[in-house]
Order: sequence, then structure tokens, then C-alpha cells
Amino acid sequence: MKTFVLGGGCFWCLDAVYQKTRGVSSVVSGYTGGHVRNDYYEVCSGTTGHAEVVAVTFDESVVPEEIILDMFFALHDPTTLNRQGYDVGTQYRSSMFYSTTEEKILFEEAIERAQALWSDPIVTEVARLPEFFEAEEVHQNYYGKYPYQGYCQVIINPKLAKARKYYSAWLTA
Repeated sequence: MKTFVLGGGCFWCLDAVYQKTRGVSSVVSGYTGGHVRNDYYEVCSGTTGHAEVVAVTFDESVVPEEIILDMFFALHDPTTLNRQGYDVGTQYRSSMFYSTTEEKILFEEAIERAQALWSDPIVTEVARLPEFFEAEEVHQNYYGKYPYQGYCQVIINPKLAKARKYYSAWLTA
């Protein structure tokens, strides 16, 4: 099993898709990259340095690392600095946090692959993983619990549709 810590804007979006990905055993929404342990409202203030991220644990014999990373770049706009759609602030930055040199290399290779798909430069931060803080329970599997909530309908559903279009072979539903 392998775990990648990825930030692509609001963690609910990545969580929703990775929850439906074959070989993924766990998706944990959380915060990292900041100064101290904070709660959701402090992180949303943009003053903590944290990014909203997901820790995606998967079986690489079922789903290759490259698929997990390529999905990441398909699910958000890695060319916008500190912004994803209506979500603005450093907490929504495109980010990849590595634990090993091997992961750092994988992340850099994924950026190179993704750059061919974007006309603007990718601004995804690649940084060593500091302490990971698990988000509050309400944020775990948010889409699974609240699929009819407005944010889920307007923001997450189109991302799920995009994932189904390009990665249907890797999705469970």
C-alpha cells in the first residue's frame, strides 16, 4: 500500500473521486504545509499556511501510481495559484507533499506529463510532507454523506463526470 498527500483545492472534490477509485482503501481529508494544528475555520482564514489535502492510500497492484497522479491533475486546475474556482486562498493551492525522494520524483514526472495538457505553466507546489492533521469528521467522505448539498451538486458532480469520462476503467461507480 502507498499513500500520496495531494491538495487540489477543496479536499471534498478529490475525496469524492478517490473514494470511488478501484484499489483505493482510504481517503482522509486533512491539512498540511502550515505552522501549527488548526481547525477548519482557521485554515479557511488563509493565515495558517496549511493546504486542504487528501491522504490517498491505495494498492499499486490494483491502480498504478501514475493513474492516481494523472487523475489528480485532471480533477483541478494546476495552473492557478492559490485558487480553485470560487475557492481562493493559499489553503486551496495545488500541492503535492512527498515523504521520500522516490515520491518527489514521481510527483515531478506527473507534473511533466500534465504540463503537455495545459497551455499555462503548472504552479503545483511540491514539498516535503510536514505533519499531517486529519480534518474534522464532517469533512471525511463529505460527498458520500451529503451528495445533494449545493456545493456537491454544482462543484463536485462535474468533477465526478470528468473522472468518469477519462478514468471510468479505474472507478467503481
